[in-house]
Amino acid sequence: MTLADILDPLQQPLVTVLDTPVSWTEVLGFGSGALCVWLVARQHLANWPIGIANNLFFVLLFTQSGLYADAGLQIVFITLAAYGWWTWTHGGGPGTAVLPVRSTTRTEWTWLLAAGAVGTLGLTLLLSRATDSTVPFWDALTTSLSLMATYGQCRKRVESWWLWIAADLVYIPLYAYKELYLTSLLYLGFLTLCVLGLRGWSRDLASHRREDAAVPA
Repeated sequence: MTLADILDPLQQPLVTVLDTPVSWTEVLGFGSGALCVWLVARQHLANWPIGIANNLFFVLLFTQSGLYADAGLQIVFITLAAYGWWTWTHGGGPGTAVLPVRSTTRTEWTWLLAAGAVGTLGLTLLLSRATDSTVPFWDALTTSLSLMATYGQCRKRVESWWLWIAADLVYIPLYAYKELYLTSLLYLGFLTLCVLGLRGWSRDLASHRREDAAVPA
């Protein structure tokens, strides 16, 4: 049995949405993705292995749809998930096993924005010249925003939710344009969960600040 024999059933249509066939890959990506974001919002450690499974489903889905930057992004996400998993359990510092929610520092913002701009430009040029992508800029932009957001998620930076919200606002119409209607709907759900996650992490950040202020100098 070859790898193609294993993957082929996942690529077969399961249902039809708006006259467009929806594959098992897209359905499984929908379910695992929704569960992952819900777990992140609750700061539950299980978000990382669920997220890795979601990334694998999306590698297949995006490759089929010609969203090559998004497909490659999933491989990077898997690597970052391993880092985030470790950080959430070991990054709290002495005396605590839990990484607290913090704000993104000015230095981090400088590096993130610079890397995002360079990444978007570079990927746009690469996709335009080396692939048959019909949406090189938008594919590149969402890739850069997602990587910036994932870094913040790994470090529990509250502003990572704003970056995810910005990415989702582009992803929703982009996936609809590529006739990935279920995935577009999933990202509409992601947008809602991101707003809830932002509220929850903001409350935790405010609580940490009150605790820090109460500690005698």
